[in-house]
Amino acid sequence: MTTIHAYTGTQSLVDGPRGKDLRASRAAAENIIPHTTGAAKAIGLVIPELSGKLKGHAQRVPVKTGSVTELVSILGKKSDCRRGE
Repeated sequence: MTTIHAYTGTQSLVDGPRGKDLRASRAAAENIIPHTTGAAKAIGLVIPELSGKLKGHAQRVPVKTGSVTELVSILGKKSDCRRGE
């Protein structure tokens, strides 16, 4: 699971030191910054059957607003997309 979203208020707008995480030290408005996300864990809280089955990461991108989530799944059995018709 990948979340791609606008930079946040906790990110620096200019390059500068930010602890040991060198990626987080980059200017938010000019860089795509890989980051952690709690979204996969949160889904497990809402849908207990998925708890511990999702892994996720985030990409913070240099835009003011907007987000998208990409979820790639490996299914345990065949799926028929026409079944719901």
